[in-house]
Amino acid sequence: MQSMLSTTLIVAVVSAGTIAACADTNETVGATPAREATDQQVSTMKIRIQIEGTTITATLADNATSRDFVSLLPLSVTLKDYAATEKIVDLPKRLSTEGAPAGAAPSIGDITYYAPWGNLAIFHKDFDYSKGLIKLGTIDSNVEALSQPGPIGATIELVK
Repeated sequence: MQSMLSTTLIVAVVSAGTIAACADTNETVGATPAREATDQQVSTMKIRIQIEGTTITATLADNATSRDFVSLLPLSVTLKDYAATEKIVDLPKRLSTEGAPAGAAPSIGDITYYAPWGNLAIFHKDFDYSKGLIKLGTIDSNVEALSQPGPIGATIELVK
């Protein structure tokens, strides 16, 4: 009986070690998405928005809509108030919506594309979920420059 108990204990310890080893292996494999996320961060694009002497910097996501937007740069535009929440401007062409989500709930500093109207919308206040809104990126600095009332001239360019 004691021999059988010893054998069972040995099998249990060996099995636990094998399971732990497999868990360690899975954790290593599971680290791949983190590396992929880091790779995505490396491939982000930076833009600069010049507004009446103020420089706003932003980081764009690496997606089809953002890449299509970058292909239009540089742009000189007049940003107009919309709903005291965002600055908008019509773009010279419709952007790709390939792979885009159905909509988004924008936050302060979000740079977005509103597909139904074909315009760029930069939020200086939070807003509710909007179907057809695609997030392009986020402002990194000086978002407060967008909260001034009325239309403002702006130049948007890719930072190289």
